[in-house]
Amino acid sequence: MKKTILRAGLLMAVSLFITSCATSTKKAEMPSAAQQAQHFLDSYTERYLPLYAADQKAQWEANIHIEAGDTTRSAEAKRAAEALAAFTGSTENIESARSYMQHPDQLTPMQTRQFKEILRLAANNPATVPDLVKQRIAAETAQNEVLYGFDFQVDSVSVSTNEIDHILKNEWSDLGRRRKAWEASKQVGVAIKPGLVDLVRLRNATVQALGYDNYFQYMVSDYGMTPEELTAMVDRFNRELRPLYRELHTWARYTLAERFGEPVPDQLPADWLPNRWGQDWSPLANVKGFNLDNALADSSAEFVVQAAENFYVSLGYPKLPESFWELSSLYPLPPDAPYKKNNHASAWHIDLDKDVRSLMSIVPDAEWWETAHHELGHIYYYIAYSNPSVPPLLRRGANRAFHEAIGSLAGLASMQAPYLEHVGLADSSVLIDPIQPLLREALSGVVFIPWSSGVMTHFEEDLYSGPLSPGEYNARWWKYKRLFQGIVPPEGERGEEYCDAGSKTHITDDPAAYYDYAISYVLLYQLHDTIAKDILHEDPHATDYFDRKDVGAFIWSILDKGGTVDWRKMVAEKTGGEISAKAMLDYYQPLYDWLKVQNEGRTATLPDLGE
Repeated sequence: MKKTILRAGLLMAVSLFITSCATSTKKAEMPSAAQQAQHFLDSYTERYLPLYAADQKAQWEANIHIEAGDTTRSAEAKRAAEALAAFTGSTENIESARSYMQHPDQLTPMQTRQFKEILRLAANNPATVPDLVKQRIAAETAQNEVLYGFDFQVDSVSVSTNEIDHILKNEWSDLGRRRKAWEASKQVGVAIKPGLVDLVRLRNATVQALGYDNYFQYMVSDYGMTPEELTAMVDRFNRELRPLYRELHTWARYTLAERFGEPVPDQLPADWLPNRWGQDWSPLANVKGFNLDNALADSSAEFVVQAAENFYVSLGYPKLPESFWELSSLYPLPPDAPYKKNNHASAWHIDLDKDVRSLMSIVPDAEWWETAHHELGHIYYYIAYSNPSVPPLLRRGANRAFHEAIGSLAGLASMQAPYLEHVGLADSSVLIDPIQPLLREALSGVVFIPWSSGVMTHFEEDLYSGPLSPGEYNARWWKYKRLFQGIVPPEGERGEEYCDAGSKTHITDDPAAYYDYAISYVLLYQLHDTIAKDILHEDPHATDYFDRKDVGAFIWSILDKGGTVDWRKMVAEKTGGEISAKAMLDYYQPLYDWLKVQNEGRTATLPDLGE
């Protein structure tokens, strides 16, 4: 009896042991939450990449070949955008990502970042409102056709935007011709306005389906900030730089009045300035003894972009792939071309891997010299973070402004005298007034801040968060132009039959993100200050990055991280402190002192912020 019981107990123990082992084996075989999450991310990425590439290729074609009456490319762009939107905004992907995000402690930090990106992408195309998404895509495609296919005319003669810019930068004897060019540049806004009204409605409604209040809040969320936090930050930049900008504004009023033989105005007439939006006044500077436009006059457009590539190669970076040269659109179209192209410079990462391209209209002048260096900064950012350590979903800047900061950093370096001497464009024996180059830089960099952090940011915040009716667009635009920039229309008020904000391409094709540029300018001066003082041990006003592999390594250590790190930590790690305009202010201190002397006895009329 005892043996039978013992035998039965032994059998039961063996059975329990086998069952326990089987259960343990099953538990061991079951993937962890992190493994399941990774499986989903891998599957999502595998499906996302070809759709993204198809969309980018279609958008590329629609930008480099714009032909009146030909809707083939725009239709293909619309189809590709809809396919990408259908995937990124699918209910399945939204629900899955939300499910994983409910247990963040079970995810790796890299996985959490990718799920946040999936939900961010979904918010712009949620399948819960498919009709709205289709309407928005169709509206954006149509609006781009209007914007980039617009026929600008001066005295009933078609002109390119490059030709308008040339008049504003170089015509200083005929105010009437300048006014015609400026007014011609604004006519596109009239054509843009009906579509813009519709786009504001559609963009807001689309992201509201995933819980955002409006499109502006959605775009700001990419920084991990609220709209209030972001606008407070860029407003701080504007306030910090206001004393310097006030001196520049006063100097420009008196300088231009003397140049045109006109009374000194209280505020700057928009057509007096050498830029369609008053965002860059650098042609007003008189850099005695050297003129980069003249130095490049006998060069080719090809030389300009090849010199920009050589700049990066000298830092230790690889040469651009052959496909870049084969597939990019770098130069203006021939005058007799039967179609148009988008003349706004841009860089493209077509497949989030090796296919990198740039869209420019390079001519051999100072502006395109700087622009070419800037745009290739984007290209090398793409190349750097297209590495196995950065998942495709995070192949972007530490924040959106980092991309612009790196491009602008290269642009700044490309305009400094020691670098220009190094590449044979400047002669060190020619005496150069040190203040004039600094003035030229400030008339570009400092002047840009009230435009970007002030006018564009606040107008687009109002546009999307409201209340701002279409009947108030132009009045609100010029209110901010006067307040932040001290710029007024050429003759009296501009009525609501105009939509001057719509003449800026970013309002249509890069909406609610212009503060990226303001943040990027502050970042670039912080980075440049660190490079000049801690690596090169040179005066920040006279640096030469060329052939400095240590500088290249420092910059690459930012680029190759992509969007895998927190941008605030990146700033602190690389520059030794939080984001601040201090380095920018320090850089321009000699100019500020000079301007105070020049403006002695003159009346400053720039409105106080908040007035």
